[in-house]
Amino acid sequence: MFRNQYDTDVTTWSPAGRLFQVEYAMEAVKQGSACVGLRSRTHAVLAAANKAASELSSHQRKVFRVADHAGVALAGLTADGRVLSRFLRSECINHAFVYDAPLPVSRLALRLADKAQVCTQRSWKRPYGVGLLVAGLDETGAHLYYNCPSGNYFEYQAFAIGSRSQAAKTFLERRFEGYNDYTPDQLIRDALSAIKETLQGEKLTSSNCTVAIVGRKDDGTVEPFEMIDAKRIQEIIDSMEAAEESSSSMQEEDKGTDAAPMDI
Repeated sequence: MFRNQYDTDVTTWSPAGRLFQVEYAMEAVKQGSACVGLRSRTHAVLAAANKAASELSSHQRKVFRVADHAGVALAGLTADGRVLSRFLRSECINHAFVYDAPLPVSRLALRLADKAQVCTQRSWKRPYGVGLLVAGLDETGAHLYYNCPSGNYFEYQAFAIGSRSQAAKTFLERRFEGYNDYTPDQLIRDALSAIKETLQGEKLTSSNCTVAIVGRKDDGTVEPFEMIDAKRIQEIIDSMEAAEESSSSMQEEDKGTDAAPMDI
């Protein structure tokens, strides 16, 4: 994208019917580190790739708890994401105080979308340069929403945002049809596999990814939104790598047995 005479103001339309500053904000989401979300009937999982600005610095948080029943993962400008996550936290607290019940996830995503849309209609504001995956649990089950800087929001079974997210989307598209019946461990494994697809050869470890989960147990009790500790993540990654090595060795053995005998 290049600067032109129609991008100096967020309220200025181009002759083609485009708002360039909104498109620039959506481009900022593509530049952020990758985030993945997926859900079953009872659980929702968020995962994010941790990338430091330099070898001397730590990474910025990409996954935030909003309430016991919901959390967000963000790609784009992290500072904008912190502001929006604080707004969502306030909305959940206010709703719980007034109605003595958790805020439904669909309404949470709607309020976030309304807040983002206002910034596309005021000349003295700019769009938020961050995309958020909102995962949560309510009376109707687990939900996953993607909120765009344009003010649009969509519900997904599984989705990925951020840099090189297309590789993660391709992986999720091959497997999403069975996610409704997945166990929490299976969801976590697929979330880690999707994040691995975005790393382009970089080794996946517990230090360069964050995973969070929320859901409902078989007995009906709610598992509050929580970050999975690094030790458990590393154990899951090690088991995934061991399974990949064993499957590749079995394939090599099968190729050896299928080889045609040499003519003598």
